[in-house]
Amino acid sequence: MNSSTAGDADRGSPERVANDLASGCTFDDIEEGALYVATVNGVVEYGVFVDLSEDVSGLVHESKLDNTYEVGDEIVVELVEIRDNGDLGFEEVDADPDGVVRTEVTHGDRVEIASLADRTGDAVYLEGDVVQIKQTAGPTVFSIRDGTGIVPCAAFEEAGVRAYPDVELGETVRVSGTVEAHEDAPQLEVETLGVLSGDAEAAVRSRVDDAVEETAEPADPEPLIEWPALDGLREDLAAVARRLRTAVLDGRPIRVRHHADGDGMCAALPIQLAIENFIADVHADPDAPRHLFKRLPSKAPFYEMEDVTRDLNFALEDEVRHGQRLPLLFMVDNGSTEEDTPAYRALAQYDIPILAVDHHHPDPDAVGPLLEEHVNPYLHGEDYRITTGMMCVELARMIDPSITDDLEHVPAVAGLADRSKADAMEQYLDRAESAGYDESDLDDIVEALDYAAHWLRYSSGPNLISDALDLDCEDAERHEALVEFLASRARRDVERQLDDAEGHVEHERLDNGAHLYRLDVENHARRFTYPAPGKTTGELHDRKVTETGDPVITIGYGPDFSVLRSDGVRLDIPNMVTELQDELDGAGVSGGGHLVVGSIKFVPGARERVLDALVEKMAAAELDAELRSTLLRDD
Repeated sequence: MNSSTAGDADRGSPERVANDLASGCTFDDIEEGALYVATVNGVVEYGVFVDLSEDVSGLVHESKLDNTYEVGDEIVVELVEIRDNGDLGFEEVDADPDGVVRTEVTHGDRVEIASLADRTGDAVYLEGDVVQIKQTAGPTVFSIRDGTGIVPCAAFEEAGVRAYPDVELGETVRVSGTVEAHEDAPQLEVETLGVLSGDAEAAVRSRVDDAVEETAEPADPEPLIEWPALDGLREDLAAVARRLRTAVLDGRPIRVRHHADGDGMCAALPIQLAIENFIADVHADPDAPRHLFKRLPSKAPFYEMEDVTRDLNFALEDEVRHGQRLPLLFMVDNGSTEEDTPAYRALAQYDIPILAVDHHHPDPDAVGPLLEEHVNPYLHGEDYRITTGMMCVELARMIDPSITDDLEHVPAVAGLADRSKADAMEQYLDRAESAGYDESDLDDIVEALDYAAHWLRYSSGPNLISDALDLDCEDAERHEALVEFLASRARRDVERQLDDAEGHVEHERLDNGAHLYRLDVENHARRFTYPAPGKTTGELHDRKVTETGDPVITIGYGPDFSVLRSDGVRLDIPNMVTELQDELDGAGVSGGGHLVVGSIKFVPGARERVLDALVEKMAAAELDAELRSTLLRDD
């Protein structure tokens, strides 16, 4: 039998224990001397016939009866004889069916979900939590997790009619049935499904929680390079990996929001590869990775209300239409600033946990209460030179170490994309070269990613971006041809833009000795095409840095925005935004970014006031010590 029996119970005990067989139980699930709760299915002169399950029945002879019964009555009986011909003999037990403690007996072996692939055709039962209830045109599909995996369990009523309507999401259940192959993956065809309570629920709950905790523990692979600055973040990254793995084991969808630039993509795609692999390992449903993971780019380096409204609407629709839990939101290469908090507060009305891995200058007091995990180098005394892509490659390897060989070049791409000046860049470049990518290859990938992201706009472009980054791309020739095409188009368009804009660039020398270049990108650069204003400003800035070799600040501005780039000048753009908000009433100033790279928005009528105030602050900023000494020597 698959549960404790009552055969040895003391008949004088005030609390009797009897087995209650599930409908699918057979002769394999009974034994002589045990007590059972039976249902009368026939009354004859020589006794009553009783059913223990659909396949198990027998006779209680009149000589073994003390009371009278009608069809449908429940009776507690003892199995006294299993005859050679299969007939069963019972005798009545002096016990009230409503007063006994019932021990449910389920047909088949109790199994862990991880072992179901080897049990096709077997009758089994499993115990766990309901993590999804999806009503199809045919069966109701209950997704059950036990800490070792998640399996769909198909329960049939009339076509399109909800089976077991009293079972709710999150309840702990026992499910019995036959393991079948559905689209080459295991699925349990349900015979019985019951909600557990009391001690039975507590025992399963404890077992599942222990299994989830063990399985959710991340790996601890050796870092790709030796870098103490990044080592200090590993504990925080491991906490995020643990939360992400737990979300998969909970059957919770994961939504990744990332900045739509090179570093953001280098951060988000390794996470996508690792999590989708883990989902495939946990879920028996082969479509689970597609349904439970979404990567979504954000044009702004913060979580805009437009994005959160769209995300929340889709999440609530999926909850209703597909019986899914609300998702976990993972912010990548954004999510650390006060500008993110309105969107976070919108999500706080729902069960949507939020994690963030970012390297923009953070506002921990603003976002801390709204984030369940927050990883940022500034919180450890480091800065933006540790890019999000570098951190997320290590995070992805904690989730799935098997993808390491596919990621060796990605941190170098991320560093080049975000112009990281970290000393560790040389190590990352060497690691990429050993994997077959020289620096020119990496530069081409950066350009290709940026060009593709521009035209994809709000689409994630999963296959295109993966091919361009050479991440899980099975066709090397296609990758090389794609990158060459995209990178050459990007460079051509940038050169055209800069050549046309060069004559309209304004230059002045600030009081601190830095060069200031300004370009009206609204009127003197092509609109609605590549490169966008931010890219145009960045490329112009790089050209001027190369030309002068001096400290350079570049401003690209339009009617209601400005894009800022700086080299050799110690700016603090997030702090400048805060000061402008206090100093310029009615200007509608917002924005931020890194200390020396960022963007500012304002109302069109305040443009001149904002730009003049910006220039004043830039002129008062200190120069980097090395460049200051160079200027003094030149003078």
